[in-house]
Amino acid sequence: MLKWIHQQHFMIILLLSILILSACHQMGEPIAEATISLIPEENLETAIFAGGCFWCTESDFDKIQGVVSTTSGYIGGAVASPTYDQVVAGKTGHVEAVKVHFDNTKTSFSQLLAAYWLTIDPLTTNQQFCDVGSQYRSVIFYRDSDQKQLAENSKKALEASGRFNQPIVTEILPATEFYRAEEYHQDYYIKNPLRYAYYRNNCGRDKRLEELWGIKH
Repeated sequence: MLKWIHQQHFMIILLLSILILSACHQMGEPIAEATISLIPEENLETAIFAGGCFWCTESDFDKIQGVVSTTSGYIGGAVASPTYDQVVAGKTGHVEAVKVHFDNTKTSFSQLLAAYWLTIDPLTTNQQFCDVGSQYRSVIFYRDSDQKQLAENSKKALEASGRFNQPIVTEILPATEFYRAEEYHQDYYIKNPLRYAYYRNNCGRDKRLEELWGIKH
């Protein structure tokens, strides 16, 4: 009888946890939109980064203080409104990327750049970790001349640091139209934590990042 009670108690806790996680996800987007609406327009800025799988890039940027919201999507291609299947086939010219909205009173584009380098492999062309193809290459997309200059300075500083003997192949390109990815890709690491953790671990992302930067993620 006691064992049965413990089992029932465990099941209740498990169900409550699932309901709470589900509720948090359902509330996530409205909360993000509400937060954006509360920030004065002059304080809200946007940056776009490509660092391989956008599930991981989104997760990494969501951890940064001052980031208000992140959106997974596609950018840089010639096909209008591409689908995930089209992009991963590598025939549209798009890159998996993340649009980052941030509060410039709490962080800056320069700080996001510094954080970005630590989340990518800047030495490998047309590949990030286990994901191979031009659609997974690392790119900083600038939205204006200031972002372009800051991105170029950041890349030059990394090159001049002497940290790597190999060239830095991360591209710096003008932002074109950004297409929001399908809904199941948004906040994937929250919706599917076990699948996400399994993918990230098996892709060798964090192991490679530690080799490159000496930092555990």
